[in-house]
Amino acid sequence: MAIQQMKMPKLGESVTEGMITKWLVAPGDYVNKYDPIAEVLTDKVTADIPSSFAGTIKEIVANENEQMAVGAIICTIETADAENTPKAAMEPKAASSTKEAPEDQSGRYSPAVLKLSQLHQIDLLSVKGTGKGGRITRKDVQQQIDLKQEETQKQPEAVLAPAVQAPEAGNGDIIVPVDGIKQTVAANMVKTKQEVPHAWMMIEVDVTNLVRYRDSIKDSFKKAEGYSVTYFSFFVKAVARALKEFPEMNAMWAGDHIVRKKDIHVSIAVAAEDKLFVPVIKWADEKSIKGIAREVNDLAKKARTGTLTKEDVSGGTFTVNNTGSFGSVQSMGIINYPQAAILQVESIVKRPVIIDGMIAVRDMVNLCLSLDHRVLDGLICGRFMQRVKELLEAASEDTMPVY
Repeated sequence: MAIQQMKMPKLGESVTEGMITKWLVAPGDYVNKYDPIAEVLTDKVTADIPSSFAGTIKEIVANENEQMAVGAIICTIETADAENTPKAAMEPKAASSTKEAPEDQSGRYSPAVLKLSQLHQIDLLSVKGTGKGGRITRKDVQQQIDLKQEETQKQPEAVLAPAVQAPEAGNGDIIVPVDGIKQTVAANMVKTKQEVPHAWMMIEVDVTNLVRYRDSIKDSFKKAEGYSVTYFSFFVKAVARALKEFPEMNAMWAGDHIVRKKDIHVSIAVAAEDKLFVPVIKWADEKSIKGIAREVNDLAKKARTGTLTKEDVSGGTFTVNNTGSFGSVQSMGIINYPQAAILQVESIVKRPVIIDGMIAVRDMVNLCLSLDHRVLDGLICGRFMQRVKELLEAASEDTMPVY
């Protein structure tokens, strides 16, 4: 007999935590290898967690609706024959509740507890957990914070900084619960802004020819294919072609080196009610306008029906965000970690433009690029943006065929 540990799996390239929304098993239940044992929710996908072992559920460690870091222990399984378990999946036996915490501390507290301790400079190694299985709870950390503040107050000469507290709701205020997706998105955005030195640039593009071209084919395309060919499909195609010519843009920071990705996988932002998902169009440079339009349509449907898979949201190398869909004309996007840039496509608006000394009304759009200045500089980004501009302004049936 052996006790094996199940850990929170990594369900996406930039996913660092997830939330168990529902346990499908209970202590004492027998499971086969690959049987689903829980439903997990991240900012990118909802999926089942398969069991890595065949055996009996010994202990449920992770609570439902609690954020857990990737790699944190979520449950233990008692197996009959440890030798039949693949070595890559083998884990050390779970520590007894009467002993000190194991060396891997990630399963003893949630990300929220970790953030609270860091905010108040509390050493979690010195905190005794009172939660299930010795887990450290917010209450445990808050007690240490209170003790620390009491000790500080005993020193009259000390200058006390006000404690950071959550705002309290008053009469008439509405409390909106923050679900797992919003919590994870918020954590990822904070991580990106703290770690990535953002720079920003914008370019103005005359898409009059593109508007005429798309408007001339949209009705026949919709009738023939059953879905719409949007302006966004042309923007994704232009970006993919430019990434092919400027591989420096299709890159990621990796600490002591930069990784330039061979494949061009364009992430697109899709809103579903009050949630935001970032599915990926794989090998976008090899697809036609029709193929890109179909994928945009299919991925949007999956996002809105909650059927996106891990494969749908993983592997993105560059993000294009259609902020113009809700009327924005200028914005500064936060980079989709660990990518090096994100392009915001703003709203197409009619504006007076000087052409050959005369004023003309043209369809204009702003393209706004946020970039990781560790990976990219203004020169290469400027050339990349200029190439995207050239492709869009020259859009026609000959230069950018739909089929």
